Amino acid sequence: MNTQLSKSVTWVGYVDWAVRDFHGYRTPRGSTYNAYLVAGAHPALIDTVKAPYVDSLLAHVRERLPLEQIAYLVCNHAEPDHAGGLAQVVAACPNATVICNKKCADALRHHFDTSTWKMRLVTDGETLDLGGCTLQFFDTPMVHWPESMATYLIEEQVLFSMDAFGQHCAGPWRFDDEAPMDVVMAEAKTYYANIVMPYGRPVAAVLERLGALPLQIVAPSHGVIWRSHFAQILEAYQAWVVCRPARKVVILFSTMWDSTRAMAQAMAEGVEETAADLRLLDLDAVHDTEVAAEVLDCACLAVGSPTLNQGIMPRLASTLTYLRGLKPVGKAGIVFGSYGWAARGVDEMTHYLQTMQITSLGEAVTCRFRPDAAMLEKCRETGRVLARYALTK
Repeated sequence: MNTQLSKSVTWVGYVDWAVRDFHGYRTPRGSTYNAYLVAGAHPALIDTVKAPYVDSLLAHVRERLPLEQIAYLVCNHAEPDHAGGLAQVVAACPNATVICNKKCADALRHHFDTSTWKMRLVTDGETLDLGGCTLQFFDTPMVHWPESMATYLIEEQVLFSMDAFGQHCAGPWRFDDEAPMDVVMAEAKTYYANIVMPYGRPVAAVLERLGALPLQIVAPSHGVIWRSHFAQILEAYQAWVVCRPARKVVILFSTMWDSTRAMAQAMAEGVEETAADLRLLDLDAVHDTEVAAEVLDCACLAVGSPTLNQGIMPRLASTLTYLRGLKPVGKAGIVFGSYGWAARGVDEMTHYLQTMQITSLGEAVTCRFRPDAAMLEKCRETGRVLARYALTK
């Protein structure tokens, strides 16, 4: 496995083939926790790994130099997938000073007893001379935690971008030009939608600032390292930060006795009469991880549920709560569903869409009990309305 990024930088992280859940985000292809060793007269380790995998990290470092020679441990982000093993690494590297910003130091104190650690707090733009190599630190607040920081190796133009440009994707390859790019880009999109989407504005500011640096390599904390296709992922991020819509309609539904399913399928038929792209998502068959990735770049969505206990189906309520937290922007939508005694479910769905600032494309489409032919045709026309809107994007 090729782990050499540049003359001075080596990947020393961990490939987690088995992980399938990342705080609610499904990771069917596993993940990596990327850490990097920067050589120099005073070597630095950029980030660590999850606590259970520290032995692997330290073994990778020992293959290159004694742990006593590590002078600096750079902590770009205090989240446990990157800093979970930091206390163990501090103990194993007795001559190392932890480098982080003030907010990160405050966060680390809530995770570990840092009272005996040697620490140096750095400010935005500050540099650190490793002896032949120079690191520069850039605060990247809310990408995706308040204390997040990126580190730049000036001489070799390597940006350690933390969670920006990452993907949850295990594999035998460390670099983008070794991996199947369709898989990498799909996982990068899913990662952005489920982790980074709520922070579009600060991400845009970071892209503008860090994108102006001379870059040979961009090394995120998850997934492949970008050395050949960075322009492709940068262009994608520039679209994702504004949720730039494709000509795509998402129909999202949960059903009880299949009446709402029949309405959703009729809407899909209406969309399919046009050139608009379509995703018909039955929440009994898809995970919220996939839903978020599809909503990220849709132009509009229809959300459907029967009324249950004067509300909506629990599975849909969970998904809408998840999407509300991710804050997709620039969308339009409509709600629909069946009911028996009172059409209260559409009220709850409408409220969700309003709180998400999704523009309404019309009144809710409701059906008492089962849809007849006239109702199904109304649903098809609703699908055409959605498609016509999407085709204007």
